[in-house]
Amino acid sequence: MSTSTALSRSASLPLAQQLALRFSERIQQRLILPGARLPSVRECARHHGVSPYTVVAAYDQLLAAGLLEARKQRGFFVREVHAPRAKSAPAQTATATPAPIDASALIRGMFQADARHAPGLGTLPGDWLDLPMLQSAMRRVVSQSEEPDQLALQYGEPGGDPRLRSALSRRLEDLGVHAAPEQIISTVGATHALDLITRCLLTPGDAVLVDDPGWAIEYARLSQAGMRLLPVPRGPQGPDLEVMARLIAEHRPRMYVTVSVLHNPTGNSLSLASAHQILKLVEAADMLVVEDDTYAFLAPNHVPRLSALDGLKRTIYVSGFSKILTPAWRVGFVAASAKIVHQLTELKLLSTLTTSPMMDRAVAICLEQGQLRRHAERVISRLDAARQRAVRLAEEASCQFVTPPQGLFGWLEVGVDTERLAQRMLDAGWLIAPGLLFSPTRRAGTLMRINFATSQDARFWRLLAELRKA
Repeated sequence: MSTSTALSRSASLPLAQQLALRFSERIQQRLILPGARLPSVRECARHHGVSPYTVVAAYDQLLAAGLLEARKQRGFFVREVHAPRAKSAPAQTATATPAPIDASALIRGMFQADARHAPGLGTLPGDWLDLPMLQSAMRRVVSQSEEPDQLALQYGEPGGDPRLRSALSRRLEDLGVHAAPEQIISTVGATHALDLITRCLLTPGDAVLVDDPGWAIEYARLSQAGMRLLPVPRGPQGPDLEVMARLIAEHRPRMYVTVSVLHNPTGNSLSLASAHQILKLVEAADMLVVEDDTYAFLAPNHVPRLSALDGLKRTIYVSGFSKILTPAWRVGFVAASAKIVHQLTELKLLSTLTTSPMMDRAVAICLEQGQLRRHAERVISRLDAARQRAVRLAEEASCQFVTPPQGLFGWLEVGVDTERLAQRMLDAGWLIAPGLLFSPTRRAGTLMRINFATSQDARFWRLLAELRKA
């Protein structure tokens, strides 16, 4: 791929938009033919001297303009541009209004992310994780299992590895959630768990209460499944109960999906009083509550959980291990009533057959031996120190936290449009998470989420302060 002129960092257009326009023009001129594969994200970034995040944003704009198609595990390919389409239209789209940063763009950027330059990252940095613990667990799976051949060479049980479910049952007792092993099913991460729940217990057209702000992936999943999203403002103590009561009365929602503990993106946790009021509302309305406790290992055990108070009558508890062990181990689980677990198991059989018995067993070993608990304690201690430093750097950059800083994420008032800021930060090689990603209505604003563990570089905060002034 040749380059006629270098991308300009001083131009009015963001680098991602310049790169998208350049590819668009070449595609329109048939200099890149339909079916041609574009360079990989990393290759393109090296060639143009930009960050991988900038390339991801550029390719997203071309996807939105209909010029590219993404093929799973193969890359990006040029689509056929049919004659009725004006040649200038896609180029104008790329020039005038770049495709907004969305959840897919953020996730693809995270796959390329260097944690040192990704304040918007959703996971812990790799050097915070305990690789020797993971290696030891995998060795034990192979060497100490009674039937290693069965684990390595056959399908696992539909509900998940029995040792994992027993270990999870004991772990949940520490949180006050009483669930027998038969009330637990393992999944391919918490995301898979939430997807199974959506497809099993909801039908298109159902209304679903969601936190506002909340996580864009869940918004996208529910919307694509045909659900009607009912945003409930989320405050430091939990959801706005008056708004929730009004929405329940007007729309009769089927479900409420929430993060009770160390909420993403605000970092706050549900108060005991709010938890009791929520359960009263959902019982009166004959609703279900899906409680996503993804950050459970970063929080104290005594923090109120809806599932503990309700006894899994109307609550469905979801969690996973990617945030505390490693994103590479896609192990999650659901705890619910026996009836719901049976329904989810039947759907799991149709969608993924089973989860990996080896991964399930490795997590069970980490839980049984107490290694995971000790690792979590070390992470929490390190995160506390990182949070203190990030708060100081943010305040020095004249930013303010909307809610008290807790857990992994901070919800930050920046004072400028963070969607536009995200484009400028991409140009400079920094991946941030603008507030519109966490709005169910895609409302732009001046808020953004930071990851305390990956927001330690003072250069990022100096650049942020400079761009705010500009």
